[in-house]
Amino acid sequence: MSQKRDYYEILGVDKNATAEEIKKAYRKKAMEYHPDRNPGNKEAEEKFKEAAEAYDVLGNAEKKSRYDQFGHAGVGGASDFSGADFDLSSIFDRFGDIIGGFSGFGHGFNINFGGQGRRHRSHKQVRQGTNLRVTVKLSLEEIANGCEKKLKIQKYVPCETCKGIGAPSKEDVKPCETCKGAGQVMHTTRSMFGIMQQTVVCDRCHGTGEIVSTPCKACKGNGIVRGEEVVSVHIPAGMEQGMQLTLQGKGNAPHNGGINGDLFVVVEEIEHDIFDRDGNNIYLNHDISFPQAALGAKIEIPTLEGRVKIKIEPGTRSGQVLRVQGKGIPDLRRQIKGDLIVQINVWTPKHLSKEEKTILEKLEQSENFIPKKGK
Repeated sequence: MSQKRDYYEILGVDKNATAEEIKKAYRKKAMEYHPDRNPGNKEAEEKFKEAAEAYDVLGNAEKKSRYDQFGHAGVGGASDFSGADFDLSSIFDRFGDIIGGFSGFGHGFNINFGGQGRRHRSHKQVRQGTNLRVTVKLSLEEIANGCEKKLKIQKYVPCETCKGIGAPSKEDVKPCETCKGAGQVMHTTRSMFGIMQQTVVCDRCHGTGEIVSTPCKACKGNGIVRGEEVVSVHIPAGMEQGMQLTLQGKGNAPHNGGINGDLFVVVEEIEHDIFDRDGNNIYLNHDISFPQAALGAKIEIPTLEGRVKIKIEPGTRSGQVLRVQGKGIPDLRRQIKGDLIVQINVWTPKHLSKEEKTILEKLEQSENFIPKKGK
């Protein structure tokens, strides 16, 4: 399709739909356009693939969050079913438990009437390592400006002795005798409707099609050992508490070779000494003297980028709020920055000299220093 449709529109749900509602909507669409119900219908097949791509994103909390924020650009390449190089078996392998079958039909079942069955495409499963999640603590300055962090990650890495294959040599890795190296076996049952065949993952080799005959002594045939890696991660400006970055392939290595899992880096914001954050705005309480409040002044205040000067108007009252534009946190999704909100507090001294008391006692009787309601 030349232009992608909105995933929510494809499944017929709104953005507030729950995970269960999204799942039900996908199953309904998948059943409607299922190849078994629409044999030879190319349009139905495309709609079946389209629904699978939509569910691949909306059915995953992390992908859904990126899609809600950035649209299709936020999940570019994130959907395993995007593009034109996937087939129906990819969908069935991922979501077969959801769309299962209907009226006794469905992927994984070859219904044979009079011996003419539908061929099932089998393939080995690629091993994939487990994902890892770590927390990175960031100061407000690092969040405002973005930064690079180096993280020391404890994880499973390929065994150096056997290079991750789990055996002294490749000759010690044999095809699985149970599935003949296919990674899948066929279960056949007979019923009143004919022969029913179901393709399932081989229990012995767990879908890999291989068995280690002579295990590596260093890793005991697992192909992985405990180790560590220093990972460099770029933190973009504007991250928020609880947000996470995904580093593909930086998670645990899988048993006996395959694809590494991913590393999820979760942001934890360190409480600042003087600033409070609310969204992209930051807040500062700043004290000024009574003469500055009465006469007006130019004062310096701190920001996340250094000190700047602001103007205090004559007659400024305690609690008055000033806004310094563009001195807050950058917006992660747009090319704008929040503001620095400054609450002015007029500082009152507790201890006065005799001379200071005399001056203030004279001012106390002045007309301008008598409080007036509403002014």
